[in-house]
Amino acid sequence: METALTRLVGVRHPIVQTGMGWVAGPRLVSAAANAGALGILASATMTLDGLREAVREVRSRTDAPFGVNLRADAADAGDRVRVIIEEGVRVASFALAPSAELIGELKEAGVVVVPSVGARRHAEKVAAWGADAVIVQGGEGGGHTGEVATTVLLPQVVDAVDIPVVAAGGFFDGRGLVAALAYGAAGVAMGTRFLLTSDSTVPDAVKARYLAATVKDVTVTRAVDGLPHRMLRTDLVSALESSGRARAFWHALRRAAGFRKLSGLSWRELAHDGLAMRHGKELSWSQVLLAANTPMLLRAAMVDGRTDLGVMASGQVAGVIDDLPSCAELVDRIMKEAEETRERLTAAR
Repeated sequence: METALTRLVGVRHPIVQTGMGWVAGPRLVSAAANAGALGILASATMTLDGLREAVREVRSRTDAPFGVNLRADAADAGDRVRVIIEEGVRVASFALAPSAELIGELKEAGVVVVPSVGARRHAEKVAAWGADAVIVQGGEGGGHTGEVATTVLLPQVVDAVDIPVVAAGGFFDGRGLVAALAYGAAGVAMGTRFLLTSDSTVPDAVKARYLAATVKDVTVTRAVDGLPHRMLRTDLVSALESSGRARAFWHALRRAAGFRKLSGLSWRELAHDGLAMRHGKELSWSQVLLAANTPMLLRAAMVDGRTDLGVMASGQVAGVIDDLPSCAELVDRIMKEAEETRERLTAAR
């Protein structure tokens, strides 16, 4: 199925596997790429050397195009951009809108720039700065999310910009892909659906927790870092929501110490990253610390399998997913269902 997205990045199918921290590593990214989708490597939890090694590992596993996801507000964003350029990565994606300067540097080197946004005005901004495409995530999506549903946000963005728009938030099958195309999107991006594959390195016990979840078990909370964050409801989430300020600060300080040890950051650098993630919001110091070490909370679940100590970012689609196909099986199934859906719609005319 050829769309503006497949032509832009050179993949076979208009499907993107999103850059999920601790989840979208070389194995998942290369499996998605080999299946004909655009695999996106998550770099925010990697050191610079680790990023370079991961890019080279993906390339050793696949000849297909892939991308790297960056934090635009990271202190070393410029260094990471240079790694992408030096290693010949095809696509750079951003969880937040990158600066015009970063977009210009990437485009000059021939890298396709695809920021993720959650509002029409943000899409208009990055398009004006030269972004090649944009991923627009509705409120159904996992992780940090907005309040506007994909079915409302997507047509707004499609009508507002002249670059390819990729729809994210609530997609998991071929019917959703056809629906997104009908709205004018050039493809769909999926995180939770790719997390729940046999190629994902997430521990089996964590995958089982996702598979057991109903739609009502996926909640949006501000208790983790002060920003709307969609995730599975766990005892940790409930404890954070019911904690007083002193107890919340103690939880945050203890977890921040763990992340500082893992990342090698100083307390000053940790606080700087937390403040940078506020996005203009008024946060308590406990929320600033939690914002800075949210990667540690994600790692506890996604790497260590500690569902009691970590957070599990999740789209609402977790409540309707009940299997763990390989990436190849998943993409083939989606494309087959999309074609069947299009044929059925044509026959119904």
